[in-house]
Amino acid sequence: MDRRKLIKTFIALAGVQALPLSALLTGRQAQADTVGEARPFSYGWLKGHARALASEPWKSGEGDLPRSLRDLSWDDYQAIRFRPEEALWRNDDNPFQVQLFHLGLYFRSPVRIHEIEGGEARELAYAPEYFRYDGEQPLGTLPADLGYAGFRVHFHTDHERDLAAFLGASYFRAVGSDMQYGLSARGLAINTGLNEEEEFPQFTEFWLEKPASGSHQLVIYALLNSPSTTGAYAFTMTPGRNMVMKVDAALYPRKPMERVGIAPLTSMYQTGENHRRMANDWRPEIHDSDGLAVHNGQGEWLWRPLVNPRSVRVNSFVDKNPRGFGLLQRDRDFANYQDDGVFYDKRPSAWVQPHGEWGPGSVRLVEIPTDDETFDNIVAFWNPEEPLKPGTEYLYGYTLTWGSEAPERPDSLATVQATRTGIGGVIGQERTYFSWRFAVDFAGGPLPMLADDAEVEPVITASRGEVEITSARPLPSNGGYRAMFDLVPDDSVEPINLRLQLKLGDQILTETWLYQYTPPPEQERT
Repeated sequence: MDRRKLIKTFIALAGVQALPLSALLTGRQAQADTVGEARPFSYGWLKGHARALASEPWKSGEGDLPRSLRDLSWDDYQAIRFRPEEALWRNDDNPFQVQLFHLGLYFRSPVRIHEIEGGEARELAYAPEYFRYDGEQPLGTLPADLGYAGFRVHFHTDHERDLAAFLGASYFRAVGSDMQYGLSARGLAINTGLNEEEEFPQFTEFWLEKPASGSHQLVIYALLNSPSTTGAYAFTMTPGRNMVMKVDAALYPRKPMERVGIAPLTSMYQTGENHRRMANDWRPEIHDSDGLAVHNGQGEWLWRPLVNPRSVRVNSFVDKNPRGFGLLQRDRDFANYQDDGVFYDKRPSAWVQPHGEWGPGSVRLVEIPTDDETFDNIVAFWNPEEPLKPGTEYLYGYTLTWGSEAPERPDSLATVQATRTGIGGVIGQERTYFSWRFAVDFAGGPLPMLADDAEVEPVITASRGEVEITSARPLPSNGGYRAMFDLVPDDSVEPINLRLQLKLGDQILTETWLYQYTPPPEQERT
């Protein structure tokens, strides 16, 4: 299935995340049935298993689902709901509970799920009685070994709403204290943004380690498999104001991979204050994330507002040993969205902090046109400079943090609060040529300390065209500064790269604002 269908399904399932408790609860101990004998398990064993699997030909994991599950309508698939009283670890002295997703519709690849206890793992058996079905289409008799599509994690602070979910390919998502889903992450991205078919590796097996009594950490292991590679993953999850996931990944390529995405994040941007190509909705802004932030290996902080382009865009931010990157939702003002149904103002940000040195490569940003807010159209990931080769083990570790604020930010620098664009020129004067206005608001860092007469300078560069009508002046509404300028493009419709910082003498006051502006065709430059 393609990314758009998958994310549409993934996001929509957030609408059924809070499942009502059954009125038939009896208080009995929920014990998960298992399949086969208990076997010793360790992350070292999983890495060895993934390495051995890489030497074998890839086999599709898609199951031969009964027609009744393949042909489900969307509404009927949503009507298959896990019974909360059957949750794994429900009646144990354990702050976590796990509920399972049923196979069907788009989710046709059975995922084997194991429970680890005392260093031994046993597979969880499929049990139709774990689910309640309120749909209109008969499911009929289902195979006893059907399997599951994925799972979601609940915490003792609120057992009705889940904190994390793993469902479909290698996708997963999590929430911070706002308890609102938004963007997703993946185990791995392959061929994303290339002019060829994208490959979607799958998590085919999971091992859930039962936490010790009183522990507030959950460890999840996963086996990744695809035509190009296998992989062993370990996720250590710690809920809190932010959901913190420590991720360890070991990759074993089957064949060379030129465009591989490490720690990929996927999100949605349809329209916003800086890019209103799809401004035909009653809501002012529609997006899960409004920008890509990068803390590069040289210590520079970059902010690149997202756009909904006319055609696919791929940008590369070349670096060595990045310190962090993420897709952020900085705008937290409900008035800017006016959506009281899906609450874009509460969508989490996700920040990737590498462990150790990742070497040379680039942070890649892929922006895909979309006219539907249920379509995922933004991808960001780390792409190593050297292609990954068969016969080699590649180890990557990072911390992935989900929440309303990124765990790292440039405290000594002001950050971009908003980017607005529109027609250029001087109000009240006739416009004799086309230009495009940019207004960038900064706040924080040293800006509140500046005297009223401080000579703040906007340092602006453009890859083409001419920059004019530049200014930088205090902005009392946020205690910061607003930089403004017009760009007069040349006759080309190729993208123009822009860069902006505020300086006071030799002191840099702000993070670096980056933008890629695509001039309209000549006939639209009125």
